[in-house]
Amino acid sequence: MAKAKKKAGQKIIKPGKDIVASTANALRKKLLGIVEKGATPVIIDLTRVEMIDSVGLGVLIATHNSLSKAGGRLAVTNVSKDIYGLFKTMRLDQHFEVKQVS
Repeated sequence: MAKAKKKAGQKIIKPGKDIVASTANALRKKLLGIVEKGATPVIIDLTRVEMIDSVGLGVLIATHNSLSKAGGRLAVTNVSKDIYGLFKTMRLDQHFEVKQVS
């Protein structure tokens, strides 16, 4: 289960595991609940996430779209090199902030 905490007015979500079809529904529900509570900046910390499939990407894109409509924003941090390359290839970094692992 994804962990959520609030820090400096931002909601930080740490899935802690790969975001794939079998786990994406739980993350989707968690993110939907956060979006419904208000347009706050949401940061998804991908520490320990090594893989995201098409279902997982759909969850991130839907969250971005919902936040944008509500006046909020999405950022994704601690992205592995491989996932960062995927985001760049799909041009998702042009829609929300993506920060690679330092």
